[in-house]
Amino acid sequence: MCGIAGWVDYSGLPPDARSIAERMNDSQTSRGPDGAGIWSSPRAILAHRRLSVIDLATGGQPMTLGGPSAGSSRLVLTYNGELYNYRELRAELVARGHRFRTHSDTEVVLNAWAEWGPQAVERFNGIFAFAVWDDDHETLWLVRDHLGVKPLHYHLTTGRLIFASEAKGILAHPEVPTVIDEDGLRQLVLPLIKFPGANPYRGVAEVLPGQILSFSRDGVRRTQYWDLREVITRTDRPASLDDSVDRLRFLLEDTVARQTIADVPLCSLLSGGLDSSVVTALANGLPGHRGVGSFSVDFSDAAGAVDSRSALDRRYAREAAAFIGSTHSNVVLDAAKLSDVAVRDAAVRARDLPNGFGDLEMSLLLLCAEIRRHATVALSGEAADEILGGYRWFHDPRAVWAPTFPWIADSPAHGYLHQRVLGTLAPELVEKLRLEEYLHDEYATALGGLGFHPGLSREERRHREIIYLGLTYFLPMLLDRSDRLSMASGLEIRVPFCDHRIVEHAVTLPRDVHNAGGREKGVLRDAAKGLLPPSVLERQKSPYPTTPDPDYSQRIARQVTEVVTAPPGDLREIFAERLLDPREIANAARSHGLVSNFEGEVILNFASWFRQYRPRLVA
Repeated sequence: MCGIAGWVDYSGLPPDARSIAERMNDSQTSRGPDGAGIWSSPRAILAHRRLSVIDLATGGQPMTLGGPSAGSSRLVLTYNGELYNYRELRAELVARGHRFRTHSDTEVVLNAWAEWGPQAVERFNGIFAFAVWDDDHETLWLVRDHLGVKPLHYHLTTGRLIFASEAKGILAHPEVPTVIDEDGLRQLVLPLIKFPGANPYRGVAEVLPGQILSFSRDGVRRTQYWDLREVITRTDRPASLDDSVDRLRFLLEDTVARQTIADVPLCSLLSGGLDSSVVTALANGLPGHRGVGSFSVDFSDAAGAVDSRSALDRRYAREAAAFIGSTHSNVVLDAAKLSDVAVRDAAVRARDLPNGFGDLEMSLLLLCAEIRRHATVALSGEAADEILGGYRWFHDPRAVWAPTFPWIADSPAHGYLHQRVLGTLAPELVEKLRLEEYLHDEYATALGGLGFHPGLSREERRHREIIYLGLTYFLPMLLDRSDRLSMASGLEIRVPFCDHRIVEHAVTLPRDVHNAGGREKGVLRDAAKGLLPPSVLERQKSPYPTTPDPDYSQRIARQVTEVVTAPPGDLREIFAERLLDPREIANAARSHGLVSNFEGEVILNFASWFRQYRPRLVA
């Protein structure tokens, strides 16, 4: 996996364009520690940071193809991703007369674009974000994968478009100020939702999942080559349970086989839950991957405990690994490391934002850093709950029928976390930003474009609505988190459940198929029979673990006390006065609920962000 950056300016690039591109590129070094490259013309410059995964010796970027001598346009590509069907596409392109200099999937993407143009993306199976520049026609294309696993940001002004994998790459350009306006502040203080195409920094946007954005002298054009709205509203004849199970098992086997292709060490994230265990078992069953490495996270205070969530995860992970035959490692984190200010700063810097949920962020960052010492690629079970209805908010009636995004409903289905978020904010800010009104409007907009068949029952329609909301407003938040915190250590995380073929199969299955046997994700449990021990196969959904160590809470309380004594930036304009009162600080950092220490953690995240980014708030 890699980092990309660059820009097009039809008035011409400035004399210092290369040094600016280098600064943009260097800001994303962690995404591509193995190499760097820059290509430029009078009006376009493309940059690349490489993490070598396939074809280690060649495949450097930006990569060029064609030109006058070849009788075709000169194309330049800077590419971040993995094309899992590149071997099949390469064979087809060779049969069509294309010749290859490397064994990389990058060159396949470039030749496919030369052969089929933007329609080539419809043939791709993978996770990717890339830019193609046609030097003869002076047109730039930005392309993002079906589910938006790989990030792609841009900043658009008249005659100029700047792009980068991460916001930091764009903010490194001198023409892009670090400003947060009213809309941006809404996004910052509503961390449980990722608004499609939006980014908190003013003027920074994201290419949507499944989208191609073209930029020419005529302006910008956006095209959806894959649209989840069309998928979720299909009226296919419902499959039987047996057929649904067989099809899911086949797609999972095929997808995991494709996603284990790499020229570097590969492993699996194994929490002991159903989703990650299925992925690990399928990977371990492939030739060349017997005894695949698997990793889980644990906390030092839980080492002898038997009832904490992390202790239960450890037990199930060990049972799964023993049954599967993976080579398992349990990464133990202590309170001192988790609460290290430098680790928090690194997590905030990785995400470019203060959004995050305390030790969940730091533990994932540290877990990825440890895994990177052993492997470059890791498989994850992310997205199974979104496509198969695994979360509690798919089943709790108070969340299901709430007239809002179900995970922020006033119900225990997501630990009342939204209510806790609002409780941290200054009442004046909540009123100024009209947060509930804003969410109400966004919710209406989200569902407004869905046209379901009138024959769908009320329950089936709502089930599909929640799947759609989860895939467009909730999963992107998790994919962002996973990508940034893993790529901060140069670790590539692959997500088999985000294969668009699996999504297309899963999201329109009837609700009773999803819940086969009266169990959430029952269809997946049936598809996984024989792969896992019964204890793991039937285990209920368990959230990502947080540390129960009281020493961690005490450390956080001391740090918050120091911060509020002399708060940086505009901290007092964002948070409720009671949270910034040192006399009440013990209540702002405590271990309870779905996310421990949330109130104290969010203050520390914002303080770190203000200190590192020095944003200007203009709301």
